[in-house]
Amino acid sequence: MRALFSSRHSAAAETVTRSSRGLEEFFNYIRGQSGLTVLDFGGATQQNVNFITNLGHRIYSENFLQALRESFTTDADQSNSKRIEHFLHQALDYPERQFHAVLIWDVLEYLAPALLTAVVERLQKIVQPQSYMLAFFHSDDKLDAVPYYTFRIQDVNLLQVDQHGSRRPAQLFNNRSLEKLFGRFESVKFFLTRERLREVIIKV
Repeated sequence: MRALFSSRHSAAAETVTRSSRGLEEFFNYIRGQSGLTVLDFGGATQQNVNFITNLGHRIYSENFLQALRESFTTDADQSNSKRIEHFLHQALDYPERQFHAVLIWDVLEYLAPALLTAVVERLQKIVQPQSYMLAFFHSDDKLDAVPYYTFRIQDVNLLQVDQHGSRRPAQLFNNRSLEKLFGRFESVKFFLTRERLREVIIKV
């Protein structure tokens, strides 16, 4: 069985700062509001915490990939219903409709189909209707390995993107498969970036 997260890491992160239409759309939704609750799958990044709280919102940070590594050893583990339930308890144990927005980033590419379905279903429960979620997917669906990033918010339409080598994805997606994945949500909107990342806004 293949181990999860086999990766090639560079000695130092490669950093770029770039505009993000998906992020701009995300903040257009919460602009002018206050006291919203945002979930960030990228872990407790101080820049993201400061930016969200300075807008008058609360943020919950989950290190989603760390929880994934701790819960699953191989691809096959992600089809085990008991392990999936344990993971959901560890990473997404929140009351229904607690969140008004979610920064998913690129983590869904590392989930095998059974786990991915369970995570999307849990998101639908814990996020308020009419809320927005932002997710990133690589646009080339034939890659054996994809760049591994962390994302730091610089402004409402500006991201600092740090690449830390590459990782093997569990699966890759095209527009049609993403529309199917989020078929129970109200709408899905795509933006393609020069890094060949597909930025996706999902309206719950």
